[in-house]
Amino acid sequence: MSTDAECAVVRLPSVVDLKAVGALQAEFLAVRGRPLDVDARDVTRLGGLGLQVLMSAKSTWRSDANDFRIVEPSEDFLKALQLFGAPHLEAAALEEPRP
Repeated sequence: MSTDAECAVVRLPSVVDLKAVGALQAEFLAVRGRPLDVDARDVTRLGGLGLQVLMSAKSTWRSDANDFRIVEPSEDFLKALQLFGAPHLEAAALEEPRP
């Protein structure tokens, strides 16, 4: 995976639902091409559309050969991933912090 470019950080809002995904997609597009840390510390609710945006972003970063990690996931975020059955995103949320 790429480590040449400076890592970007996108911080998720507390509620990641239909109202939040437009702005979230724009933030992801603005940092495409760089390794990405998605900060999930504030998430209290993750909706299905929010999950789809995160899955799409992870897939895009993988196809671009850039790192994609979810950092500092809240308990609510982790529970939502488990309920949705999204183990690949759960794994991204449980990786070790960058040095």
